[in-house]
Amino acid sequence: MTLSKSMPLLYSQNGVWEGYYRYYNSFGEKIDQHKSRLLCRVIGDQEYHQTNIYRWEDGKKELRDFPAEIKDNKLIFSGTIDGWAASVDLDEFDRTMLLYWKRINEPDLYIYEMIQLSDDRKHRSRTWQWFNNGKLLKRTLIDELKISDDWQSFENQDPEYSEIAKNLS
Repeated sequence: MTLSKSMPLLYSQNGVWEGYYRYYNSFGEKIDQHKSRLLCRVIGDQEYHQTNIYRWEDGKKELRDFPAEIKDNKLIFSGTIDGWAASVDLDEFDRTMLLYWKRINEPDLYIYEMIQLSDDRKHRSRTWQWFNNGKLLKRTLIDELKISDDWQSFENQDPEYSEIAKNLS
């Protein structure tokens, strides 16, 4: 069975997303914000690779890579984060994914993320809940718009992606 049939919600996120991240401390006060571009790549039926480009108003830029393996109808992350992602079967509308992940260099920190997609699969919102030693640390709210299904053209021709990737090599 192809991934488009076995994991249609994940498969529908294949492409380029632009959005806005807003971070709040445990008291609900905004502590950071930045723009984003995400390249979400479903490669065959067993590989997923996400590259996030973050841009702050002060000119700071950051690139993060998240490779994953697709196994038993879920993503298994490895590399800088360790965790999993899967569709929520209880969602009869097939709009929700749940993720658990932790950064490998921060063993006391873990994050639960919920992704909600619109029915047309062009809009999504994500919520991260950050915990440190079991205590809520902060929350991240993310709003995104899918700007292209063609991640390859952005990966190979987007000067911002190429510039950031080159500077981090």
